[in-house]
Amino acid sequence: MIAVVVKTFLVQPFWIPSESMVPTIEVNDRVMVNKLAYELGEPQRGDVVVFRDPAEPDLDESIPEAVIRSVLEAVGVRTRGRDDLIKRVIGLPGETVEIRGNRVLVDGAPLEEPYLDDGATMPDEGPFRVGEDEVFLMGDNRQFSFDSRRFGPIGLEDVIGRAFVVIWPLSNVDRL
Repeated sequence: MIAVVVKTFLVQPFWIPSESMVPTIEVNDRVMVNKLAYELGEPQRGDVVVFRDPAEPDLDESIPEAVIRSVLEAVGVRTRGRDDLIKRVIGLPGETVEIRGNRVLVDGAPLEEPYLDDGATMPDEGPFRVGEDEVFLMGDNRQFSFDSRRFGPIGLEDVIGRAFVVIWPLSNVDRL
């Protein structure tokens, strides 16, 4: 029961099923997410966040199903939904994000992105205007990331929390 309370309100492990955050987070890594991070503050550029997939419908489940799901989520075996996503915060509320000449520009200024692999490429896209209660998110593996370039900025209410450490496998343990 304590694990369910902690998972619901404080921290939760998440399994990473895709390559969208490589090299920062590898396929099948587990990360810990601070669910209180944005109760007291706002997302910052560069934060790695878990959020609800904008295309996934809300869960409709019975009480026993919800209890089983919560226990499995608490131990990191599954997440809230099949497609909770993890990406990096690139654009903050009120900003404009654009990709030109293989560089991300925020309000016209190039963004320094030391977390990207050398040789990462991006086509020219945008501009994308970020609303007052939204963030613009991109995966670190720009060629293989389904992110705000496709589904638009994400509402702050859909951000579950900030990923702060890779916890599994042990060979990949690292702060984010």
